[in-house]
Amino acid sequence: MTERLATQLAENIDLAERVLTLLPELHKVADRLVEVYEAGGRLFTFGNSGSAADAQHLAGEMIGRYQRTRRPLPAVALTCIADDFGYDDVFACQVDGFVQPGDMVVAFSTSGRSPNVVRGLDAARRRGATTVYFGGGSGGGPAATHADHALVVESTRTARIQEMHLLLLHLLSERVDAWAAGEA
Repeated sequence: MTERLATQLAENIDLAERVLTLLPELHKVADRLVEVYEAGGRLFTFGNSGSAADAQHLAGEMIGRYQRTRRPLPAVALTCIADDFGYDDVFACQVDGFVQPGDMVVAFSTSGRSPNVVRGLDAARRRGATTVYFGGGSGGGPAATHADHALVVESTRTARIQEMHLLLLHLLSERVDAWAAGEA
């Protein structure tokens, strides 16, 4: 058991070193999100399964706080209404209902192949929002083509991708948190 855990940790360390290459794009996303908030815009997030938890986590960091006491920032994690509109359009329907030009929409997916994620990003782009994709795999799948900013963790292991997504969303939260607290 110890050897298996050590192997997983070694995979994380290796992947975290490779994720360093995403920092310039993450800085662009952070700067753009600050601009969105300065202009009175909002953040919307979504994903499926474990990626839905990442979407909720990011929204929670913006509404609450990451490390500093500061004002709440408007962020919404979109929810599943598939029974009403069909699974493929679950996010696109909500994007069409809420998102305004100048908002930011962040999608999380480990494969980038889920039709609802692809359609949600496409709907956000059509509505004039900045689109961000936290993805995985080689190239990020079809969802990456609908993102203004793609943060793709080059791995095929779902758990490792999600662990790096969490690291990246915390780094994003740090930048926005510092700005909202008047430190940046």
